[in-house]
Amino acid sequence: MFTGFTPEAIDFLWGIRMNNNREWFQANKKQYVSQVYEPMKALGQELFQPFAERPGNLLKVSRIYRDARMHPPEPYKESLWICIRQDVEWWAENPCLYFEINPDGVHYGFFIWKMRTSAMEDFRKHITAYPDEFLELIRSTEEAVGQSITAERYKRPKPTDNPALEPYFAWKGQIACTRSIAPGEKMFGPELKDEVLDFFRKLIPIYEYFNRFKV
Repeated sequence: MFTGFTPEAIDFLWGIRMNNNREWFQANKKQYVSQVYEPMKALGQELFQPFAERPGNLLKVSRIYRDARMHPPEPYKESLWICIRQDVEWWAENPCLYFEINPDGVHYGFFIWKMRTSAMEDFRKHITAYPDEFLELIRSTEEAVGQSITAERYKRPKPTDNPALEPYFAWKGQIACTRSIAPGEKMFGPELKDEVLDFFRKLIPIYEYFNRFKV
């Protein structure tokens, strides 16, 4: 059961940021396991419950160890994350719901880092054919969560004959609806799980919509 993070979790992650070496980590490994890794696993299991029976969804909980082939010379990450996504080749090209903790606090929500060009082309074709469905999805999602869905944009948007779709034909990548909480009382406690889970539930429609275009 997730009972919340503690200030010691943030202290540990700050320690990694300032002392990214094996000696410091080994001396503080118990703090990592008890204050960061075990709470993240517990949180992930509870956040995944609404998705467990939806076809194809997976829960991934990261570990702190870096792949030395990709991130030399620092051996450890300064953050841990939970990712709910489909069983795909590379998560960054597909929709996910994520939760991350790092020295600056927690961050969570819906994110697609960089959809493949072919997937974005399929997306534009689909919203051209069914504009009302997509525009209603955007409207209802933004109303439910009380904030906008954002994206990185092309300097020169792709052309469309539908003025209502022009903002979305400019979408290039980093499609997101996310929130952040700085270290403090709001972050330290079991209520954090309820807040994140409520946000995730409201984002299910857009998460499932974009999974139509997964690669």
